[in-house]
Amino acid sequence: MRISSLLAFTLSASSILGVTAHSIQAIQAPDGTVSFEKPPRLLAANTTYKAVNAWGAKYYFTLTLPENAGKPLKQVTIRQVEGGKDIDFQDEVLAFEGVPRNKEKELAVEAVTQDEEAETVSIILESPVSPGKTFTLGLQPGRNPKTPGVYLFRVTAFPAGENPYSLDLGVGRLHFYRNGISLLY
Repeated sequence: MRISSLLAFTLSASSILGVTAHSIQAIQAPDGTVSFEKPPRLLAANTTYKAVNAWGAKYYFTLTLPENAGKPLKQVTIRQVEGGKDIDFQDEVLAFEGVPRNKEKELAVEAVTQDEEAETVSIILESPVSPGKTFTLGLQPGRNPKTPGVYLFRVTAFPAGENPYSLDLGVGRLHFYRNGISLLY
């Protein structure tokens, strides 16, 4: 069968069955698990202060949810996977549309839970982030770690829904230095 004939057959079968690209909302498994059609992306991880032991730093994790994600994003977990010392975070999390240098609309946080043993912070948003949006979550440590070096944080996203399937977005990298305060902004 020629490619043009195959394409015509596929298009006509799709229109007969009423299936279009716009009618597919998300991927749902037979057990009810929902997942993103197109995955969110971790765009950046930044800190306001790069000096060890500095007070008042914020760690920003910026994500984007593509237009064709299929589902809004409801929850994000951030887990420290590497670094010289476990970092303790305050319970308050900053959440907003946009990037740290261009904050747009504030996002309400429904719940923040910390599992110190697993070194994980889970952030549940009050209203899910719609596809097509870029947003940032800001964690606030009591202070930066005392040990210089590279610290890695694994970021996982969950779609809105009854039985969400988590998606690993990779790691954000923060580097802390012994000498001098390095400002990001």
